[in-house]
Amino acid sequence: MLDFNLKEFLDKKVLQYNRPGFIDHDPVCIPHLFERKQDIEIMGFFAAVLAWGQRKTIINKCRELVERMEGQPYEFILTHREEDLKRLLGFKHRTFNDTDLLYFVSFFRYHYSRFESLEDAFLIGQEDVAPDAISIEKALNEFKNYFFSLPDYPLRTKKHISSPAQKSTCKRLNMFLRWMVRHDEQGVDFGIWKRISPSRLICPCDVHVERVARKFHLITMDKVTWKTAVELTDNLLQLDAQDPVKYDFALFGLGVEGEM
Repeated sequence: MLDFNLKEFLDKKVLQYNRPGFIDHDPVCIPHLFERKQDIEIMGFFAAVLAWGQRKTIINKCRELVERMEGQPYEFILTHREEDLKRLLGFKHRTFNDTDLLYFVSFFRYHYSRFESLEDAFLIGQEDVAPDAISIEKALNEFKNYFFSLPDYPLRTKKHISSPAQKSTCKRLNMFLRWMVRHDEQGVDFGIWKRISPSRLICPCDVHVERVARKFHLITMDKVTWKTAVELTDNLLQLDAQDPVKYDFALFGLGVEGEM
């Protein structure tokens, strides 16, 4: 099933799509507006969570959010006063609204008052585990529990953070982890997190990736769940054991460009 010809083809497609030109038309362009690690993490997280719908709209809404936080997300989150939060009122993208946004800001303020990086939020219970032994399934389940550990969180906001425990593919969070963890010389992914190995990442599984992966028999399961994303990643590991999710560029690009 996974022969050399498929690897050769997908490797070429990775090189075609994993390049700086990809950034401008993808939500990953939002964290690329920043240099400070915490700004990259915060706006990368927002860009990933808001990544549904047309990419142009997603990017515009994220830019609006940056403006509402006065161009400095990390400073705004750490130093804002109650009256400053009025700037966030009225923000909306599809089902994500200002109630959700205000809770996200509260969580980030709580987290960054305790930790230097958002990476720590994805290592709960695995702080002493080697990078190449991290379980992303555990990381995502523990992250959701931690994210909603603040008192009086809005119940409506829970739908915006998925987890394997819900049988979700966790496409948006896996995409965010790809941005933060993967590192190469192409300049799309940031690679600013070092305590999770790229070999442990799970491939984001959106409709484009799923459709193309099925044509290559990289996905065989009928239902699209967490197990589907794991099956896809396990097959991609046969193509590159160190960096399986680089093929997200190939599968997504083929799907979006209609090459299949």
